[in-house]
Amino acid sequence: MYKYIVRRLLLLIPVLLGVSLLVFTIMSLTPGDPAQLILGENAPREAIEQLRVKMGLDKPFLVQYLRFVWNAIHGDFGTSYTTGREVFKEIFARFPATLELALSAMFVAVGIAIPVGILSATRQYSLLDNVSMILALVGVSMPVFWQGLMLILLFAVKLMLLPSGGNETLKSLILPSITLGTMTAAIITRMTRSSMLEVIRQDYIRTARAKGVKENIVIRKHALKNALIPIVTVVGLQFGGLLGGAVLTESVYSWPGVGRMMVDAIRQKDTPTVLASVVFLASTFSFVNLIVDILYAYIDPRIKSQYR
Repeated sequence: MYKYIVRRLLLLIPVLLGVSLLVFTIMSLTPGDPAQLILGENAPREAIEQLRVKMGLDKPFLVQYLRFVWNAIHGDFGTSYTTGREVFKEIFARFPATLELALSAMFVAVGIAIPVGILSATRQYSLLDNVSMILALVGVSMPVFWQGLMLILLFAVKLMLLPSGGNETLKSLILPSITLGTMTAAIITRMTRSSMLEVIRQDYIRTARAKGVKENIVIRKHALKNALIPIVTVVGLQFGGLLGGAVLTESVYSWPGVGRMMVDAIRQKDTPTVLASVVFLASTFSFVNLIVDILYAYIDPRIKSQYR
């Protein structure tokens, strides 16, 4: 198991290098001069050139990228072009808001998905089953930004029950959590249903029923316990996705997290902020996946042998 963990951590190095190189290339190819953006449109040409030299933008592409990698290895992800602050300090200042949103969205998703998935499986082909599967399909298919705008229009503009953005009060968390958690809820619902259906068709479930064990005990103690193993895995993977995939939700609701900071940085061609944000979110996603794999191995000992 320890060898597997070390191997996964070593595999993280080429992944982060590939992600950072891709983002660095895209940011280099996008139009706009960071030096001119900092100094303004009316800045003298000489001042812009001096700032380009000072920032190292006159160097070849590969030299700039290798310098970024070398500095990142030493914990220096650079300074934001727009704020002048250290990028990593800004990311850590924003990350609690992203984590709060991801946890709230996961709470919404799990709170809806697991009960609905269990009921759907135990009442297969019933009206409840059909309706829940249709809603799950709608939840998976619905674009996040469209759903966010519709919720703002209904609850903030028409009904005036909830704020349309920001994070000043607890109410501000409701709409972003629903928006971000809807797709996750749909995925977990479908997984819970299929996992429960697979388990309740096993012989030991039939045996328990034949012995006269009450149906709620059969479902709760015998079926759900074994069906939870793949569900826990999906929940963990989805949580990693929520941490890195809240970009659209944070932008729609003006949520002051890492995702919104990254979008603002892309608009302003703030390359250090974009690079550091992407590397940070990719690292977080990879670490969450690694933790899920480790937990999965401890939950199901049969999996442990595959990690040698």
